[in-house]
Amino acid sequence: MHGETGNIAAQAPRGYAKGRARRREILDQAMALFGEAGYRGASLREIATRCGLSHPGLLHHFPTKEALLLAVLEHRDEADAELLSGRAGLAMLRGLVGLTALNATRPGIVELFTVLSAEATAAGHPAHAYFARRYQATVGTIQRAYEQAREDGVLQPGIEAAGAARQFVALMDGLQIQWLLSRARLDMAGILRAHLQAQLTVPLAAEPPLA
Repeated sequence: MHGETGNIAAQAPRGYAKGRARRREILDQAMALFGEAGYRGASLREIATRCGLSHPGLLHHFPTKEALLLAVLEHRDEADAELLSGRAGLAMLRGLVGLTALNATRPGIVELFTVLSAEATAAGHPAHAYFARRYQATVGTIQRAYEQAREDGVLQPGIEAAGAARQFVALMDGLQIQWLLSRARLDMAGILRAHLQAQLTVPLAAEPPLA
């Protein structure tokens, strides 16, 4: 009995790791297809085919298309949040410039976000509530970064944190659209860096792409 129990215990982690790897593959393929075709144009059957799964096999991991979409979005946000972990004030703002530089190396993710955020403005879209919460949280994070920068004495007089945060987010999103349309010839990070530098009283140190 002890030997059999030991075998089961040894197999469990391997099975768990395999399940996590399969889930990651599904998220990666779904992210790519959502970016190519949009949420409404993508099908679970196509995603399953790309992963070498049957349709029921995919449903074992994600029972609905809505569940898969939200998992893709949350997966992206968790990865980006980890890159910015521990930053505040000017360091957070500088990190967002670095994140923009990173996005310039992953057009599929930029396209996914741009397509889905536009689609999700419709109240009936399954990601509508997600994007509403995400924008509220993002603006709040950037507003707190501006407030900290003001407390640290590195923000130009007259810069209002709430309005500056809205402008920062609008610039990031608008640049992504122009970058996609220009076939990646636009320097998103450079433009965002110049915008931020004009609001500061200190030189903005260069921020390499986050990784």
